[in-house]
Amino acid sequence: MAMNRQTRRHLQKQGEMSADGAPIANRDRRGAAAGASPDTERAGPRQFVSEVKGELRKVVWPTKDEIVNYSVVVFVTIVVLTAMIAGLDYLTGEGVLRLFDVN
Repeated sequence: MAMNRQTRRHLQKQGEMSADGAPIANRDRRGAAAGASPDTERAGPRQFVSEVKGELRKVVWPTKDEIVNYSVVVFVTIVVLTAMIAGLDYLTGEGVLRLFDVN
């Protein structure tokens, strides 16, 4: 089978082709895609909530100063973009009115 270099490199990276270009035997990938076997028990609601709490403890939350700074940046950006769009809208409207001699 003729393949271009990009396809060959992709298959080698995935482990489906050896360095000399020979295909590697297909493996059963049913369990590998999920990360666990289907026989594994599901976590109950209590375990789920405790794991969520554990993950939330690992989060690095922003400080009050960072939140204020980010909020100011967002507000200024919104004001500037609103002014730009309003200005373009006004200029476009005036241009169309002058183009058709409505005034």
